[in-house]
Amino acid sequence: MGILNLTPDSFFDGGQYIDPVSILKRAKQILAEGADIIDLGAYSTRPGAEDIDIEEEWRRMQPAIACIRKELPDAILSIDTFRSELARRVVNEFGACIINDISGGTLDDKMFATVAELQVPYIMMHIKGTPQTMQNQAVYEDLIPELVQFFQDRVKSLNDLGAKSIIIDPGFGFGKTLEHNYRIMAHLDAFKELNLPLLVGISRKSMIYKLLGGDASDSLNGTTALNMVALMGGAHILRVHDVKEAVECVKLYDQLLINN
Repeated sequence: MGILNLTPDSFFDGGQYIDPVSILKRAKQILAEGADIIDLGAYSTRPGAEDIDIEEEWRRMQPAIACIRKELPDAILSIDTFRSELARRVVNEFGACIINDISGGTLDDKMFATVAELQVPYIMMHIKGTPQTMQNQAVYEDLIPELVQFFQDRVKSLNDLGAKSIIIDPGFGFGKTLEHNYRIMAHLDAFKELNLPLLVGISRKSMIYKLLGGDASDSLNGTTALNMVALMGGAHILRVHDVKEAVECVKLYDQLLINN
């Protein structure tokens, strides 16, 4: 899954893709480098990001999807939003897309019913609080069991409404400390009991450069190393800025499996 940020303030590439030419160029690059999914986000979820209303999110999102659908009609799109109304607008105007919800339905109580009604794939991520408050709420009694229980409860609620295609994402960096993030990475196999596809998104995040030094721009090597760890831990989807390097990880991992 290749990231296409439509925001002016995302932590790594904010402001780079805000006009049709640059958006389409990035979308083509993502596919050319081997990604299966383009993940479009119009609401920055970095810690402390500005809270924008749905009309601003739609203003950024709608023309980007329109130009990609026109030029790349077969591309699989994932819409990074926690707002059910925006999810509905996208599907009604552009057809089926994956809905990638950073809140796992906790920030919009209509999201589960909307996803079930639309019958679209849904990525359920774990977060504590909101993007504005999450780093002040990184407190757990027993991290891994709490995350597993969160998914068990939320998946059941969504299944009861008739939703079928669910992907889980433990939410690296979303209401977790540095230590929490590495504990999750070391125990990805705990999520196998859910019997659902697992998405891992650690691309250039602070959990890398706070440990190794530098900043997001220095974190490709650390991202690549952890992507391989994630694959070995059971990840099915890697959400990344750097598609070529992630695809190389997948090819190397697949070769290991063949020879196991």
